[in-house]
Amino acid sequence: MNILLLSMPDAFEHTSPVTMRMPNGALGSLAGNLDPHHEVAIADLILAQRQVRQTVEGLMRERTPDVVGLSIMTFQRRTAKRVIALIRDLQPEVRVVVGGYDPSLAADVYEDPSWGVDFIVRGEGDITFRELVRALERGVEPAAVAGLSYRRAGTFVRNPDRPVSRLSGEDVRPPRRAARVLQGYTFLGRPIDVVETSRGCTYDCSFCSIIEMRGRNFHTWSIDRVLDDIGDARARGARAIFIVDDNITIDVGRFEAICRGIVDRGLQDVDYLVQGMTSSIANHGDRLAPLMKAAGFRYVFLGIENVLEGDLQFLRAAAKNQQRENGKAAGNATQRAIDVLHRHGMYVVGGLIVGNPEDTRESIEANLAFARAEVDWPYIQHPTPYPGTPMTKEFRERGLVVNENVEEYDGTTAVVRSAHLPAAEIEYQRWRAERWMKLRHFWPALAHNPRFVLRHGREMLAHTFRGSSLRSMLGLEDERTVFARYQALRRAEREYLPEAADAGVNGRGGPAASASGGSRARAARPGRSMGTPVLPTAPDAGREPARRH
Repeated sequence: MNILLLSMPDAFEHTSPVTMRMPNGALGSLAGNLDPHHEVAIADLILAQRQVRQTVEGLMRERTPDVVGLSIMTFQRRTAKRVIALIRDLQPEVRVVVGGYDPSLAADVYEDPSWGVDFIVRGEGDITFRELVRALERGVEPAAVAGLSYRRAGTFVRNPDRPVSRLSGEDVRPPRRAARVLQGYTFLGRPIDVVETSRGCTYDCSFCSIIEMRGRNFHTWSIDRVLDDIGDARARGARAIFIVDDNITIDVGRFEAICRGIVDRGLQDVDYLVQGMTSSIANHGDRLAPLMKAAGFRYVFLGIENVLEGDLQFLRAAAKNQQRENGKAAGNATQRAIDVLHRHGMYVVGGLIVGNPEDTRESIEANLAFARAEVDWPYIQHPTPYPGTPMTKEFRERGLVVNENVEEYDGTTAVVRSAHLPAAEIEYQRWRAERWMKLRHFWPALAHNPRFVLRHGREMLAHTFRGSSLRSMLGLEDERTVFARYQALRRAEREYLPEAADAGVNGRGGPAASASGGSRARAARPGRSMGTPVLPTAPDAGREPARRH
C-alpha cells in the first residue's frame, strides 16, 4: 500500500522558523513499524509553511496514497480539518487516519461526519497503526485492533484501549528516517533530528496531557538501541539531536549510562538538547552534569513551571521541583539545578507557566524577574485548557476560560484569565518582557554558529520583535500598539489554508466559537506540550511542547 504521513505546519512561536524546524518523531516511528513492503512517505509540513496547498497537492499527485495519516495537536485542529478537506477534494476515496494528543483525548470531535475521518488512533500508535494497515490490506473490518476507533455505517465504533508499550523486545521497532520526503530540518543552521530513549512520566502535573494519554508510567528502551538510534541520526547528517523523552531524568543512572555510551561510541560531536527535571539535576548534578557536558549536551529544558509555591501546588509540580538533602526535603531545586548546569557550560531553557488562577501582576512579575536573572532562553507559556487535563476541569468550573478558539491554544496566547487579571493583560505582561530576554541569547548563538547567525540574524530578530517599527524603537509609539500589531501578525501567520471552511473545528459540528469576554488573548508548553503531536503517538519533536501538550 502507498501511505502518506503528515504533520501539521502549525508550530510554537518560541523560536523563529528559520532558527528551528524539527521532524515529528512519531511519524518516523509509525513508518518504522509498518511492514517493510509498504511504500511510506513522511511530510512534515513545518518545512512548507507557506506552500501547504502546493505541497499537499504535489504529494497526493505523486504518491496517490491509499492511506493518509495526520498527526494533530489541539492548536493544529483547524489546519488539520482544512488539510483533510483538501485531501478529500483531491482523492475522495482515500482512507484518512488521525492520531496524536488531540484525537486521542477529544476523539468525539473527529467522529463528526464533517471531518471526513475514517479512523482514529487513540494513544500510542506504533502497533495500532501497523495492525490497522494489515486489516486494510486483507480487506477485513478492524474490529480486533485495540486502540482504534473506526467508521462503520455512518457511526464510529470504539474498540477497547490498547495498553501502553513496555518497549521491551522488538514490538516497537526503530524509526524509519529514510521515509522523509521534505528537506530543511535545522537548529541554528545545524541539521537536526530527534531521538526517543523512553516514554512516560510518573508525576501528575495538572497541565500535562501525557498522564491523560498513557497514565503514570515510565518505560525505556535498551541503551544499545538508543545509541544505535543516535548513530543512525548522525549517519544521516544530524549535527544536533533533541532527546524528546517525556522525562529522561526519572532514571538518572540510566541517563548517565547513555552519556557514557555517547562518548564511548564517538557520538559527542553533536549538539544535544534534552528536557530535564530540576529535582534530578539538583540532587545528582555534581555527578550527572560533567557526563552530560562530555557527551555534547548544550541546551537543557528545565520544567521549572513556577517559582511561587502556591502556583506550584496548583500545577501539581512541587514534587518534581523538590531538592533533597540526607533523604529529606530541602526546598525548591530550581536554583541549584540552574547553577550546576551553568557551572558545566550548558544553557538553560527555562519552562515557566504564568496566568494561573490566582496570579496577579506581582506574581507574574516575580516569575519574569527570575527568568531574566537566571535562564538563558525563556520558554514562558500560559496555562491552556487541553482536553482531559485536571487543569482544564478547574478553569472551567471557575469560569476562567475566555477563548474557545482552539487554534489559539498554542501556549503563548492567553486563553484563560486569572481571578485578578484579564487574559489579554496576562499575555501582554509576558510578551513585553520575554522578547528582551530572548535578545540576550543572540550573542552566544552568534559565537557558536557565526555563519548562520550573520546570514539570518535579521530574520531571527524580526521574529522576536515582530510588530515593532522604527517609530516604536524610537519611543514614538505606545507598546500596546506594538502588541496589537504583533497579535494581528500572529493571527495572519496561522492561516495556512485560509480559503478553507472551518465548520465544526472546535466541537461536534457548528461554527467555531468566538472568544468570549472580548479577549483574543496553547497549553502550558508541547505538553507537559502542555507538547507532543504525533500520528498515533510516539513523541514528536516540536513538542516540547511538547509534554504539556
